Amino acid sequence: MDLRELKFRGTQVAYYVVCQRKLWLFTKGISFEKESEYVQLGKLLDEISFSREKGEEFAYEPVSIDFFSTGEGLVVHEIKHSSALEQAHILQVKYYIYYLKTKGIKVSHGIIHYPKQKKLLKVEFDEKDEELINEVVRKMDEVVRKEIPPKVINKPYCKKCAYWEYCYG
Repeated sequence: MDLRELKFRGTQVAYYVVCQRKLWLFTKGISFEKESEYVQLGKLLDEISFSREKGEEFAYEPVSIDFFSTGEGLVVHEIKHSSALEQAHILQVKYYIYYLKTKGIKVSHGIIHYPKQKKLLKVEFDEKDEELINEVVRKMDEVVRKEIPPKVINKPYCKKCAYWEYCYG
């Protein structure tokens, strides 16, 4: 796979960390996000949070970044409902920074906002992260090329997943 042709959405990067089965199903077009109250709650939070900062939506396929700011350089901002899956959110923001870097855009860092918890998380990006993203994208490609979905992982957070009924019903 040519990494210059990044094809994954940020959501898929987060799904890779949370559940590779979810990544596989979502990538194959099997989606239950519209029916999930947790996903709808997150979308509502995204819509009402930082409305002054957002301006025009940045949706440059395949990534859709919540908003940008400038100061110490360009900063990528991501809004999340809860920090329960923080490692997935961090990797998602690092993917955005990496993606923009491949397009010739220099980003100084990212910030993840957890408005309900009144928490901010600064996300730095260095050379090791570049290697990490390359490896993650390669592994994601392997997952989505499988003929059948990975097995159910049975984690505590599965109960709040949009795919709960599909996997356990």
